[in-house]
Amino acid sequence: MTRRFWNYRCLSLLTVHCLMPIAYCLLPIAYCTAQTSQHKIAIFTPLYLDSAFDNLSNYRYEKQFPKFINPGLEFYEGAQLALDTLAKEGAPLEVFIYDTRSKESLAQQLQKVSSDSVELILAYSNPQESWNIANAAKSKKIPYINVNLPNDGGITNNPFFVMLNSTLQTHLDRIYKYVQRNYALDPIVMFRKKGQMEDIIKASFDDASKTTPSRKIKYVDITDSFTIVQLMSKLDSNQHTVCIAGSLDENFGRRLSQQLASMSKQYPLTLVGMPTFDNLTKDFTGPQYKGLEIIYTTPFYNSRTDKVSQDISNYFTTKMYARPSDMVMRGYEATWHFSKMLLEYGKELPANLGHNAFNLFRELDIQPVINKQTTTLDYFENKKLFFVKWQDGIIKGVTSL
Repeated sequence: MTRRFWNYRCLSLLTVHCLMPIAYCLLPIAYCTAQTSQHKIAIFTPLYLDSAFDNLSNYRYEKQFPKFINPGLEFYEGAQLALDTLAKEGAPLEVFIYDTRSKESLAQQLQKVSSDSVELILAYSNPQESWNIANAAKSKKIPYINVNLPNDGGITNNPFFVMLNSTLQTHLDRIYKYVQRNYALDPIVMFRKKGQMEDIIKASFDDASKTTPSRKIKYVDITDSFTIVQLMSKLDSNQHTVCIAGSLDENFGRRLSQQLASMSKQYPLTLVGMPTFDNLTKDFTGPQYKGLEIIYTTPFYNSRTDKVSQDISNYFTTKMYARPSDMVMRGYEATWHFSKMLLEYGKELPANLGHNAFNLFRELDIQPVINKQTTTLDYFENKKLFFVKWQDGIIKGVTSL
């Protein structure tokens, strides 16, 4: 396996200045392998190497480490650890790492991808970058895997584009089915505030109710400064109620969770949150949420009890004195999974993107998304979601749908 790291000298310096080893090999090294034909992979991620260092390679931030660098760097850390694992297996891969925040434009980088005959693209990107990468991937018929974006960014008619982060519509479809299936006899109340995204959520549930036999959902509009009294008036102390947080606003979800938790002894209820509740898990360990059953959806659940996760955690503990973030795990998973897919299917990979082989931390369910107007394939999306149940500061259960 060969790896080429554009601007790798700065990447090495970043390791030294931030006391944060990125992995155990930064030099472009050729691993011992008998194969002469190598599969080529391009990885795009924002590392900010050119802005983090001056022309003399001096680190600009002294002992500080800017938070905006973290996600892209963490994705890279996970990807490189996966590449090290594949290298030990003798995988015939040549991997190109592109810093999307370098002085070199994305268009120039994509031109290199084309000239290097890359067969697979992995990226942590923003929507505009994803659009450009997807267009380039389509023109060259290269599978492009995005690990972070929860929406398609307007990308259509592109059978080479794969989203690992499920769309909001997929979350809403699964939440609706989950509630109808698991709480068939309970009243359902959606607390929401005014807003465009909130209207989209409501419209999705209304559409689902037209095609699926179900009980009516009661919608309750409240302001950001809602009170416990307002919530109590919509609940029944003699019957278990399913409350749905009908907003992606994290502050709204946090306040609703705290207010409902404070009355959970008098009012039996379950709160079902939006996917943004996954960002509130540190909050849920606090005493102000005690007693309330909270459920939310995520496509990225990892219990970290498997051997690979434990090995990664042990490596970070002993080498970096830190805990690997979820983005490290995503980087490892995506790189390992799709590298294995490329090694297995080669040029036939585009026709086999939906195969569920080589699952690692979780199941993937990569399904085609069909455009309702044109009935043609728009892209592929991971449809596998996990319902995580929190109560009294711990995870009480995880189910999938």
